[in-house]
Amino acid sequence: MDTTTMTLEEKIRILAESARYDVSCSSSGSSRSNTKGGIGNAASSGICHSWSADGHCVSLLKILLTNICIYDCAYCLNRRSNDIRRVALTPEEVAELTINFYRRNYIEGLFLSTGVVRNPDYTMELLIRTVRTLREEHRFNGYIHLKLVPGADPLLVEQAGRMVDRVSINLELPTRGSLALLAPDKSREAILLPMRQVSGLITARRDQGRNAPPFVPAGQSTQVIIGATPDSDFRIMTISEQLYQRMGLKRVYYSAYVPVAGDPRLPALIATPLLAREHRLYQADWLLRFYGFRADELLDAGSPDLDQELDPKTGWALRHRQLFPVEVNRAEYEVLLRVPGIGVRSAKRIVRARRVQRLRREELAKLGVVMKRARYFLTADGAGSEGTDLSPERLKELLLPGKKRRSDSGQLSLFPPDPRDLSGITGEL
Repeated sequence: MDTTTMTLEEKIRILAESARYDVSCSSSGSSRSNTKGGIGNAASSGICHSWSADGHCVSLLKILLTNICIYDCAYCLNRRSNDIRRVALTPEEVAELTINFYRRNYIEGLFLSTGVVRNPDYTMELLIRTVRTLREEHRFNGYIHLKLVPGADPLLVEQAGRMVDRVSINLELPTRGSLALLAPDKSREAILLPMRQVSGLITARRDQGRNAPPFVPAGQSTQVIIGATPDSDFRIMTISEQLYQRMGLKRVYYSAYVPVAGDPRLPALIATPLLAREHRLYQADWLLRFYGFRADELLDAGSPDLDQELDPKTGWALRHRQLFPVEVNRAEYEVLLRVPGIGVRSAKRIVRARRVQRLRREELAKLGVVMKRARYFLTADGAGSEGTDLSPERLKELLLPGKKRRSDSGQLSLFPPDPRDLSGITGEL
Protein backbone atom coordinates (compact mmCIF):
# COMPACT_ATOMS: atom_id res chain seq x y z
CA MET A 1 0.00 0.00 0.00
CA ASP A 2 1.23 3.46 -0.87
CA THR A 3 1.36 5.51 2.31
CA THR A 4 3.40 8.40 0.96
CA THR A 5 0.32 10.65 0.83
CA MET A 6 -0.67 9.93 4.45
CA THR A 7 0.13 12.47 7.11
CA LEU A 8 2.06 11.53 10.22
CA GLU A 9 -1.08 12.17 12.27
CA GLU A 10 -3.03 9.64 10.19
CA LYS A 11 -0.31 7.02 10.65
CA ILE A 12 -0.20 7.61 14.38
CA ARG A 13 -3.97 7.28 14.68
CA ILE A 14 -4.00 3.96 12.83
CA LEU A 15 -1.03 2.47 14.69
CA ALA A 16 -2.27 3.61 18.10
CA GLU A 17 -5.65 2.01 17.37
CA SER A 18 -3.90 -1.19 16.28
CA ALA A 19 -2.03 -1.34 19.59
CA ARG A 20 -5.05 -0.92 21.86
CA TYR A 21 -5.68 -4.65 22.36
CA ASP A 22 -2.28 -5.31 23.89
CA VAL A 23 -2.86 -4.86 27.63
CA SER A 24 0.54 -5.97 28.92
CA CYS A 25 1.94 -2.46 29.19
CA SER A 26 2.60 -2.19 32.89
CA SER A 27 5.27 0.31 33.79
CA SER A 28 6.63 -0.34 37.25
CA GLY A 29 9.79 -1.45 38.95
CA SER A 30 12.48 0.52 37.13
CA SER A 31 14.74 3.30 38.39
CA ARG A 32 17.03 5.40 36.21
CA SER A 33 18.24 8.91 37.03
CA ASN A 34 18.70 11.51 34.38
CA THR A 35 22.20 12.18 33.11
CA LYS A 36 23.83 15.49 32.29
CA GLY A 37 22.40 16.70 29.01
CA GLY A 38 19.82 13.90 28.95
CA ILE A 39 16.04 13.94 28.88
CA GLY A 40 13.73 12.28 31.41
CA ASN A 41 14.14 9.67 34.07
CA ALA A 42 12.44 6.46 35.20
CA ALA A 43 11.30 6.25 38.83
CA SER A 44 11.19 3.09 40.93
CA SER A 45 7.50 3.63 41.62
CA GLY A 46 6.72 3.41 37.92
CA ILE A 47 7.90 5.80 35.27
CA CYS A 48 9.00 9.42 35.25
CA HIS A 49 6.61 11.76 37.04
CA SER A 50 4.99 13.80 34.30
CA TRP A 51 1.66 15.55 34.52
CA SER A 52 -0.58 17.19 31.96
CA ALA A 53 -1.66 20.81 32.23
CA ASP A 54 -4.89 19.88 34.05
CA GLY A 55 -3.00 17.88 36.69
CA HIS A 56 -3.83 14.48 35.26
CA CYS A 57 -1.03 11.91 35.45
CA VAL A 58 -0.38 10.84 31.87
CA SER A 59 0.89 7.50 30.72
CA LEU A 60 2.94 5.84 28.02
CA LEU A 61 2.89 6.44 24.32
CA LYS A 62 1.45 3.08 23.23
CA ILE A 63 2.00 2.46 19.56
CA LEU A 64 3.02 -0.03 16.91
CA LEU A 65 6.02 0.50 14.69
CA THR A 66 3.87 -0.98 11.91
CA ASN A 67 0.64 -2.92 11.52
CA ILE A 68 2.05 -4.80 8.54
CA CYS A 69 2.42 -8.45 9.55
CA ILE A 70 3.44 -11.69 7.87
CA TYR A 71 1.47 -13.74 10.42
CA ASP A 72 -2.20 -14.68 10.16
CA CYS A 73 -3.36 -14.99 13.78
CA ALA A 74 -7.13 -15.39 13.70
CA TYR A 75 -7.82 -13.17 16.73
CA CYS A 76 -5.58 -10.29 15.63
CA LEU A 77 -6.82 -7.15 13.96
CA ASN A 78 -3.51 -6.86 12.09
CA ARG A 79 -3.38 -10.39 10.66
CA ARG A 80 -2.20 -10.50 7.07
CA SER A 81 -5.55 -11.69 5.67
CA ASN A 82 -7.49 -8.83 7.26
CA ASP A 83 -8.37 -6.00 4.91
CA ILE A 84 -7.16 -2.94 6.81
CA ARG A 85 -5.02 0.06 5.99
CA ARG A 86 -1.35 -0.82 6.41
CA VAL A 87 1.08 1.81 7.57
CA ALA A 88 4.56 1.96 9.05
CA LEU A 89 6.70 4.45 10.90
CA THR A 90 10.45 4.53 10.68
CA PRO A 91 12.48 4.07 13.87
CA GLU A 92 13.50 7.72 13.60
CA GLU A 93 9.87 8.85 13.37
CA VAL A 94 8.92 6.91 16.51
CA ALA A 95 11.91 8.31 18.38
CA GLU A 96 11.12 11.87 17.32
CA LEU A 97 7.45 11.41 18.19
CA THR A 98 8.33 10.10 21.65
CA ILE A 99 10.65 13.00 22.37
CA ASN A 100 8.16 15.59 21.13
CA PHE A 101 5.34 14.10 23.20
CA TYR A 102 7.60 13.89 26.23
CA ARG A 103 8.69 17.50 25.93
CA ARG A 104 5.03 18.53 25.74
CA ASN A 105 4.34 16.55 28.91
CA TYR A 106 1.86 14.28 27.09
CA ILE A 107 3.60 11.06 28.09
CA GLU A 108 6.00 9.57 30.60
CA GLY A 109 7.55 6.89 28.42
CA LEU A 110 7.09 4.52 25.50
CA PHE A 111 5.36 1.19 25.00
CA LEU A 112 6.45 -0.08 21.59
CA SER A 113 5.15 -3.13 19.76
CA THR A 114 4.92 -4.05 16.11
CA GLY A 115 3.67 -6.39 13.46
CA VAL A 116 6.28 -8.77 12.07
CA VAL A 117 7.83 -7.49 8.83
CA ARG A 118 9.79 -9.85 6.52
CA ASN A 119 11.03 -12.01 9.39
CA PRO A 120 11.54 -11.84 13.19
CA ASP A 121 15.19 -10.78 13.04
CA TYR A 122 14.56 -7.92 10.63
CA THR A 123 11.67 -6.69 12.77
CA MET A 124 13.69 -6.96 15.98
CA GLU A 125 16.48 -4.93 14.42
CA LEU A 126 13.97 -2.15 13.62
CA LEU A 127 12.82 -2.10 17.24
CA ILE A 128 16.39 -1.98 18.51
CA ARG A 129 17.21 0.85 16.12
CA THR A 130 14.26 2.79 17.53
CA VAL A 131 15.40 2.32 21.12
CA ARG A 132 19.04 3.09 20.29
CA THR A 133 17.99 6.30 18.56
CA LEU A 134 16.12 7.35 21.69
CA ARG A 135 18.84 6.38 24.14
CA GLU A 136 21.94 7.47 22.24
CA GLU A 137 20.93 10.26 19.87
CA HIS A 138 18.17 11.88 21.94
CA ARG A 139 19.72 10.79 25.26
CA PHE A 140 16.27 9.77 26.50
CA ASN A 141 16.39 8.25 29.99
CA GLY A 142 12.66 7.72 30.43
CA TYR A 143 10.77 4.45 30.67
CA ILE A 144 10.66 2.09 27.66
CA HIS A 145 8.65 -1.13 27.45
CA LEU A 146 9.48 -3.17 24.36
CA LYS A 147 7.65 -6.13 22.88
CA LEU A 148 9.96 -8.93 21.82
CA VAL A 149 9.40 -10.74 18.54
CA PRO A 150 9.00 -14.53 18.78
CA GLY A 151 11.72 -16.31 16.84
CA ALA A 152 14.23 -13.46 16.91
CA ASP A 153 17.92 -14.26 17.38
CA PRO A 154 18.92 -14.51 21.08
CA LEU A 155 21.70 -11.95 20.51
CA LEU A 156 19.08 -9.41 19.43
CA VAL A 157 16.94 -10.21 22.46
CA GLU A 158 19.90 -9.61 24.77
CA GLN A 159 20.85 -6.43 22.96
CA ALA A 160 17.33 -5.05 23.34
CA GLY A 161 17.14 -5.98 27.01
CA ARG A 162 20.18 -3.88 27.85
CA MET A 163 18.51 -0.69 26.62
CA VAL A 164 14.93 -0.95 27.91
CA ASP A 165 13.17 -1.11 31.26
CA ARG A 166 10.70 -3.91 30.62
CA VAL A 167 10.16 -6.48 27.88
CA SER A 168 7.21 -8.69 27.15
CA ILE A 169 6.39 -11.43 24.73
CA ASN A 170 2.77 -12.51 24.53
CA LEU A 171 1.92 -16.11 25.25
CA GLU A 172 -1.26 -15.33 23.29
CA LEU A 173 -3.17 -18.58 23.93
CA PRO A 174 -3.00 -21.06 26.82
CA THR A 175 -2.12 -24.26 24.96
CA ARG A 176 -0.11 -25.50 22.01
CA GLY A 177 -3.29 -26.83 20.43
CA SER A 178 -5.02 -23.46 20.65
CA LEU A 179 -1.98 -21.73 19.20
CA ALA A 180 -1.77 -24.20 16.31
CA LEU A 181 -5.44 -23.62 15.51
CA LEU A 182 -5.62 -19.83 15.72
CA ALA A 183 -1.98 -18.73 15.23
CA PRO A 184 -0.46 -21.40 12.96
CA ASP A 185 2.56 -19.27 12.05
CA LYS A 186 3.73 -19.15 15.67
CA SER A 187 5.09 -21.93 17.84
CA ARG A 188 4.99 -22.29 21.61
CA GLU A 189 8.75 -22.91 21.62
CA ALA A 190 9.47 -19.65 19.75
CA ILE A 191 7.51 -17.78 22.43
CA LEU A 192 8.93 -19.54 25.47
CA LEU A 193 12.58 -19.46 24.35
CA PRO A 194 13.06 -15.68 24.73
CA MET A 195 11.09 -15.79 28.00
CA ARG A 196 13.57 -18.31 29.39
CA GLN A 197 16.49 -16.33 28.01
CA VAL A 198 15.33 -13.08 29.60
CA SER A 199 14.66 -14.87 32.90
CA GLY A 200 18.17 -16.33 32.88
CA LEU A 201 19.82 -13.02 32.05
CA ILE A 202 17.88 -11.22 34.79
CA THR A 203 19.05 -13.83 37.31
CA ALA A 204 22.63 -13.61 36.07
CA ARG A 205 22.60 -9.83 36.34
CA ARG A 206 21.24 -10.05 39.91
CA ASP A 207 24.00 -12.46 40.89
CA GLN A 208 26.66 -10.05 39.58
CA GLY A 209 25.75 -7.40 42.13
CA ARG A 210 24.94 -3.71 41.96
CA ASN A 211 27.69 -2.74 39.56
CA ALA A 212 26.53 -5.08 36.80
CA PRO A 213 25.12 -3.40 33.67
CA PRO A 214 21.31 -3.12 33.78
CA PHE A 215 19.13 -5.68 32.03
CA VAL A 216 15.34 -5.11 31.89
CA PRO A 217 15.27 -3.80 35.50
CA ALA A 218 11.45 -3.81 35.51
CA GLY A 219 11.33 -7.47 34.47
CA GLN A 220 9.13 -9.13 31.87
CA SER A 221 5.40 -9.71 31.43
CA THR A 222 3.07 -11.54 29.08
CA GLN A 223 -0.54 -11.59 27.92
CA VAL A 224 -3.07 -14.41 27.51
CA ILE A 225 -6.24 -14.06 25.46
CA ILE A 226 -9.27 -15.59 27.15
CA GLY A 227 -12.52 -16.64 25.51
CA ALA A 228 -11.20 -17.26 22.00
CA THR A 229 -10.65 -20.93 22.88
CA PRO A 230 -12.43 -23.33 25.27
CA ASP A 231 -9.52 -23.45 27.74
CA SER A 232 -10.68 -23.49 31.34
CA ASP A 233 -9.75 -21.02 34.06
CA PHE A 234 -7.93 -23.87 35.82
CA ARG A 235 -5.69 -24.37 32.78
CA ILE A 236 -5.04 -20.65 32.48
CA MET A 237 -4.22 -20.19 36.18
CA THR A 238 -1.96 -23.26 36.22
CA ILE A 239 0.04 -21.84 33.31
CA SER A 240 0.26 -18.44 35.01
CA GLU A 241 1.51 -20.07 38.20
CA GLN A 242 4.23 -21.87 36.26
CA LEU A 243 5.30 -18.65 34.56
CA TYR A 244 5.62 -16.88 37.91
CA GLN A 245 7.50 -19.73 39.55
CA ARG A 246 9.76 -20.90 36.72
CA MET A 247 10.43 -17.71 34.79
CA GLY A 248 9.95 -15.03 37.41
CA LEU A 249 7.48 -12.99 35.36
CA LYS A 250 6.32 -9.75 36.93
CA ARG A 251 2.79 -9.95 35.55
CA VAL A 252 0.52 -12.11 33.48
CA TYR A 253 -2.20 -10.04 31.84
CA TYR A 254 -5.56 -11.46 30.82
CA SER A 255 -7.29 -10.01 27.80
CA ALA A 256 -10.94 -10.78 27.13
CA TYR A 257 -11.34 -11.84 23.51
CA VAL A 258 -12.79 -9.03 21.42
CA PRO A 259 -14.27 -10.13 18.06
CA VAL A 260 -12.42 -7.63 15.89
CA ALA A 261 -11.07 -9.92 13.20
CA GLY A 262 -14.11 -11.72 11.81
CA ASP A 263 -12.15 -14.91 11.14
CA PRO A 264 -14.21 -18.13 10.66
CA ARG A 265 -11.72 -20.03 12.85
CA LEU A 266 -12.94 -18.08 15.86
CA PRO A 267 -15.86 -19.35 17.96
CA ALA A 268 -19.02 -17.46 18.70
CA LEU A 269 -18.89 -15.57 21.97
CA ILE A 270 -19.62 -17.91 24.87
CA ALA A 271 -22.31 -17.35 27.48
CA THR A 272 -19.97 -16.29 30.27
CA PRO A 273 -19.44 -12.51 30.07
CA LEU A 274 -15.78 -12.22 29.18
CA LEU A 275 -15.10 -8.96 31.00
CA ALA A 276 -16.46 -10.45 34.23
CA ARG A 277 -14.36 -13.57 33.64
CA GLU A 278 -11.29 -11.43 32.99
CA HIS A 279 -11.91 -9.65 36.29
CA ARG A 280 -12.15 -12.94 38.18
CA LEU A 281 -8.90 -14.16 36.63
CA TYR A 282 -7.13 -11.01 37.78
CA GLN A 283 -8.48 -11.59 41.30
CA ALA A 284 -7.26 -15.20 41.25
CA ASP A 285 -3.89 -14.04 39.89
CA TRP A 286 -3.60 -11.62 42.82
CA LEU A 287 -4.20 -14.52 45.20
CA LEU A 288 -1.37 -16.48 43.56
CA ARG A 289 1.10 -13.61 43.80
CA PHE A 290 0.32 -12.04 47.16
CA TYR A 291 -1.86 -14.34 49.25
CA GLY A 292 -0.02 -17.65 49.10
CA PHE A 293 -2.68 -19.57 47.21
CA ARG A 294 -1.94 -22.27 44.63
CA ALA A 295 -3.87 -22.70 41.41
CA ASP A 296 -5.03 -26.18 42.43
CA GLU A 297 -6.51 -24.74 45.63
CA LEU A 298 -8.66 -22.23 43.78
CA LEU A 299 -9.71 -24.61 41.00
CA ASP A 300 -9.42 -28.25 40.02
CA ALA A 301 -10.52 -30.67 37.33
CA GLY A 302 -13.92 -31.04 38.98
CA SER A 303 -14.46 -27.26 39.23
CA PRO A 304 -12.36 -25.87 36.37
CA ASP A 305 -13.88 -22.38 36.14
CA LEU A 306 -14.11 -19.50 38.59
CA ASP A 307 -17.45 -18.61 40.14
CA GLN A 308 -18.80 -15.58 38.30
CA GLU A 309 -20.90 -14.54 41.32
CA LEU A 310 -18.28 -14.61 44.07
CA ASP A 311 -14.65 -13.54 44.20
CA PRO A 312 -12.19 -16.48 44.19
CA LYS A 313 -11.15 -16.20 47.85
CA THR A 314 -14.72 -16.17 49.10
CA GLY A 315 -15.51 -19.11 46.85
CA TRP A 316 -12.54 -21.01 48.31
CA ALA A 317 -13.63 -20.18 51.87
CA LEU A 318 -17.14 -21.52 51.22
CA ARG A 319 -15.67 -24.80 49.97
CA HIS A 320 -13.45 -25.06 53.07
CA ARG A 321 -15.80 -24.05 55.87
CA GLN A 322 -14.16 -26.59 58.18
CA LEU A 323 -11.18 -24.17 58.43
CA PHE A 324 -13.35 -21.37 59.80
CA PRO A 325 -14.01 -19.37 61.91
CA VAL A 326 -10.50 -17.97 62.44
CA GLU A 327 -9.63 -16.21 65.70
CA VAL A 328 -7.88 -12.98 64.70
CA ASN A 329 -5.95 -12.73 67.97
CA ARG A 330 -4.19 -16.07 67.44
CA ALA A 331 -4.16 -16.89 63.72
CA GLU A 332 -0.90 -16.78 61.79
CA TYR A 333 -0.46 -14.04 59.20
CA GLU A 334 -0.75 -16.58 56.35
CA VAL A 335 -4.06 -17.82 57.78
CA LEU A 336 -5.45 -14.30 58.13
CA LEU A 337 -4.77 -13.72 54.44
CA ARG A 338 -7.24 -16.49 53.62
CA VAL A 339 -10.15 -14.87 55.42
CA PRO A 340 -12.53 -13.10 52.98
CA GLY A 341 -12.46 -9.39 53.66
CA ILE A 342 -8.91 -9.38 55.03
CA GLY A 343 -6.25 -8.17 52.63
CA VAL A 344 -2.49 -7.85 52.85
CA ARG A 345 -2.57 -4.43 54.51
CA SER A 346 -5.30 -5.26 57.01
CA ALA A 347 -3.62 -8.58 57.90
CA LYS A 348 -0.38 -6.73 58.66
CA ARG A 349 -2.28 -4.17 60.75
CA ILE A 350 -3.94 -6.95 62.73
CA VAL A 351 -0.58 -8.60 63.48
CA ARG A 352 0.88 -5.28 64.65
CA ALA A 353 -2.15 -4.23 66.68
CA ARG A 354 -2.58 -7.48 68.59
CA ARG A 355 0.94 -7.21 69.95
CA VAL A 356 -0.26 -4.51 72.32
CA GLN A 357 -3.91 -5.40 72.86
CA ARG A 358 -6.53 -8.06 72.25
CA LEU A 359 -8.66 -7.10 69.28
CA ARG A 360 -12.44 -6.98 69.36
CA ARG A 361 -14.80 -7.11 66.40
CA GLU A 362 -15.66 -3.42 66.50
CA GLU A 363 -11.96 -2.57 66.05
CA LEU A 364 -11.42 -4.67 62.93
CA ALA A 365 -13.12 -2.29 60.51
CA LYS A 366 -10.75 0.46 61.67
CA LEU A 367 -7.87 -1.81 60.61
CA GLY A 368 -9.27 -2.11 57.09
CA VAL A 369 -11.18 -5.39 57.40
CA VAL A 370 -14.26 -5.57 55.16
CA MET A 371 -16.66 -6.84 57.80
CA LYS A 372 -19.59 -7.43 55.45
CA ARG A 373 -17.65 -10.50 54.27
CA ALA A 374 -15.25 -11.23 57.10
CA ARG A 375 -17.90 -11.43 59.83
CA TYR A 376 -18.95 -14.88 58.61
CA PHE A 377 -15.43 -16.32 58.81
CA LEU A 378 -13.77 -14.97 61.94
CA THR A 379 -14.03 -14.44 65.66
CA ALA A 380 -12.40 -11.72 67.73
CA ASP A 381 -11.69 -12.17 71.42
CA GLY A 382 -14.28 -14.94 71.58
CA ALA A 383 -17.06 -13.13 69.74
CA GLY A 384 -18.65 -15.76 67.51
CA SER A 385 -18.82 -15.89 63.74
CA GLU A 386 -22.20 -15.11 62.14
CA GLY A 387 -21.79 -17.87 59.59
CA THR A 388 -21.34 -20.89 61.86
CA ASP A 389 -24.94 -22.12 61.76
CA LEU A 390 -25.77 -21.09 58.20
CA SER A 391 -26.06 -23.51 55.31
CA PRO A 392 -23.59 -23.04 52.44
CA GLU A 393 -26.42 -21.93 50.17
CA ARG A 394 -27.69 -19.31 52.59
CA LEU A 395 -24.20 -18.06 53.34
CA LYS A 396 -23.43 -17.66 49.64
CA GLU A 397 -26.69 -15.78 49.22
CA LEU A 398 -25.73 -13.36 51.97
CA LEU A 399 -22.31 -12.78 50.42
CA LEU A 400 -23.67 -11.92 46.97
CA PRO A 401 -24.10 -8.27 45.90
CA GLY A 402 -27.26 -6.67 47.28
CA LYS A 403 -29.44 -7.10 44.22
CA LYS A 404 -28.92 -10.88 44.27
CA ARG A 405 -29.92 -11.46 47.89
CA ARG A 406 -33.34 -12.53 49.10
CA SER A 407 -35.60 -9.82 50.43
CA ASP A 408 -36.61 -9.73 54.09
CA SER A 409 -39.69 -11.78 53.16
CA GLY A 410 -37.42 -14.58 51.97
CA GLN A 411 -38.39 -14.20 48.29
CA LEU A 412 -35.85 -13.97 45.52
CA SER A 413 -35.64 -10.68 43.67
CA LEU A 414 -37.74 -10.51 40.51
CA PHE A 415 -34.94 -8.66 38.75
CA PRO A 416 -32.18 -10.92 37.31
CA PRO A 417 -28.60 -9.85 38.00
CA ASP A 418 -26.73 -8.01 35.29
CA PRO A 419 -23.72 -10.26 34.47
CA ARG A 420 -21.68 -7.14 33.67
CA ASP A 421 -22.18 -5.77 37.17
CA LEU A 422 -18.94 -6.13 39.14
CA SER A 423 -20.18 -4.28 42.21
CA GLY A 424 -19.60 -5.88 45.54
CA ILE A 425 -16.29 -7.45 44.56
CA THR A 426 -14.01 -4.46 44.86
CA GLY A 427 -11.88 -3.70 47.87
CA GLU A 428 -9.66 -6.09 49.71
CA LEU A 429 -10.05 -9.77 48.99
